Amino acid sequence: MGTWVGTARTTIRAAVTLAVVTAAVTAVTVTPAMATAPPGYNDLTDVWPTAVGEANCRAGDRVETGIQGEVPLEDRTSGRSTKGYNCNIDLIGRYQGQGAGIVSATYKNCSYTGSSFPTNFLGPNPGVQVLDVSDPGAPELSAVLTEPAMVGGTWESLKVNHKRGLLVGTGVGLLEGAGYISVYDISQDCAHPRLLNRGAGSQLTMPIPITTHEGDFSPDGNTYWVTGIAPGYVSAVDLTDPRNPMVVWSGITGIEAHGVGFSPDGNTLYLSNLLGLTVIDVTAVQNRRPRTIVPQLMPHVGEKLWADGQITQHSIHATYGGRPYVFSVDEGGSGGVKLFDASDSSNLRQRNAIKLAINLPENANRWARSTTANGVFGYDAHYCSIDRPDDPTAMACGWIQSGIRVFDIRDPDDFEEIAYYNPPAQTGKNLQLSNSLHALLGSVAAPPIIGTLAVARAVLQGDSPIDGIINDQSRLVGGDLSADWCLSPPEFHGEQLWVTCMDNGFMTLQLDPAAYPLT
Repeated sequence: MGTWVGTARTTIRAAVTLAVVTAAVTAVTVTPAMATAPPGYNDLTDVWPTAVGEANCRAGDRVETGIQGEVPLEDRTSGRSTKGYNCNIDLIGRYQGQGAGIVSATYKNCSYTGSSFPTNFLGPNPGVQVLDVSDPGAPELSAVLTEPAMVGGTWESLKVNHKRGLLVGTGVGLLEGAGYISVYDISQDCAHPRLLNRGAGSQLTMPIPITTHEGDFSPDGNTYWVTGIAPGYVSAVDLTDPRNPMVVWSGITGIEAHGVGFSPDGNTLYLSNLLGLTVIDVTAVQNRRPRTIVPQLMPHVGEKLWADGQITQHSIHATYGGRPYVFSVDEGGSGGVKLFDASDSSNLRQRNAIKLAINLPENANRWARSTTANGVFGYDAHYCSIDRPDDPTAMACGWIQSGIRVFDIRDPDDFEEIAYYNPPAQTGKNLQLSNSLHALLGSVAAPPIIGTLAVARAVLQGDSPIDGIINDQSRLVGGDLSADWCLSPPEFHGEQLWVTCMDNGFMTLQLDPAAYPLT
């Protein structure tokens, strides 16, 4: 065992050294700490230097023992992390089942738990699990969706359009898939979705030429935009007749294509391209006649790239005082959530950012030290939601190993954290959680390799010491499930948040009325 651990440490040191050398090519300068973007701040190269203010927790809350957002190594090895952490939030209901896929969705009194391929076939309910949450304290399984797209791993494609009462998911498999899409009517009985596209839409012979990793609806629900990461392939699926989905446009948008966001009229698409945002004019698709193929290229209006964070995940359009803004979420590299002024779509300008203390360069060694044996993801934002699109007051995010984080975003120049809930680690329950990629696949590769560049850059620039990065828990395989992975968007249902984390499954969280709603 000693020889094996020594070899693992040597290998990890080599990997860190390589990452440091790589980061040297794009080394950046950390700007002086201030609340908003300072004059001259270069969001292409600079690192946002400050964290949001910490929440004021209630007496009796099980608060974090480390810095903001951290599950310390000591808590992981002692078992403290299996008790979880909470601040101004209480768990009032849970349905764990076999765990959850990456992204889930909610609608009215129902929740839809994403599926993971191929691990979900190891459990009793492969497919998308439908929960009736009429009683938030006692969610119940009401149906299991078993069409090919639903059992094929929905990844980040399972989405709801509230306006039309539609649920859509695509079969992704592992990382990227092709072909399968299923459309359900949930407007009448959300606890028992009704498949609409029978035949071609849910059989092995489905003729729709899509590649898929992620997707989402246009605001009006008439188009489902589906993206496959490489090579930047995006498809627009016409759902005017949801019984007969039809691709009306497909094209290469760049090197990569991840999540999407839209202007309220659906004419502008904000495409996450892994290194930033590509702004695309999709008016031709939005304003097409129903069932009409759109042959032309979609013009690129602008592009925003940055080095502070990688693997741009998705975006959210909002307005402050009638002025358009876009929140953009980074899945890796401690980039957090950025806020851009979108008044000029060809020139997005960063105004603010949301980071936790664990995401700051000076804490990079703590970031790496505590996540060293819990899989490829560390402390990064993944999917967020806001409580309303115009003059929003709060944002809730799945911050992977940091759990569910809730922020006061009323003032675009002054964001504060108001609550958090990091669920109990499900250590040792790997085989019980067949629908959790974290439990059965994600924890096979132990080091948090998504985020390595940010750690290496911080060390290279002298912002963080290297001590502690390699420790007694460091290994290449055998993740320990010492903290859950929360990747799904927490969705506001009044003063509750409904969300899934991969190991804990679906949870109903009650916000303390003293923390939310905000006035």
